[in-house]
Amino acid sequence: MNASEYAIEVATEADLDAISEIDRASFTNPWTRDMFARELRQPQLARLYVIRAPGVRVAGFCVCWDVVREVHLNTLAIRPDLRRRGLGTLMLRHVLREAAERGARRATLDVRVSNDAALALYRALGFEIAATRGNYYSNPAEPAYILWHEHVERFLEPQGP
Repeated sequence: MNASEYAIEVATEADLDAISEIDRASFTNPWTRDMFARELRQPQLARLYVIRAPGVRVAGFCVCWDVVREVHLNTLAIRPDLRRRGLGTLMLRHVLREAAERGARRATLDVRVSNDAALALYRALGFEIAATRGNYYSNPAEPAYILWHEHVERFLEPQGP
């Protein structure tokens, strides 16, 4: 993967249909288009990023919130046909670097305990399991791991987790 071929930007209204399509293809309880639109209308709290690939307007997305020196990663997905190419890593590094620039020092997220691919990605970037939330997800019912990264400022360093 050549990172220079990709662009990570704040999403616009024009991206919402593609974001919703990727979300539906990725999760059993997808967000609605209106939920993503609400995130766009709250720039003081929420960030909705997209990653653009050659010939692909929206290859993936990430929604996060800034909450008192923390960034809460709410959802992230890459188009199924573009997975396993490093786009999730590229996206997360960018999101965490920008969060650190805004003053975040910690990052957190929830992930299904069965989502091995996501867990591998987050752990490779320095997230650690802090707790388990029982019956957090539905369709199917499943617990979630709560993950934390305690040193988001490290993403300000070149290529550092």
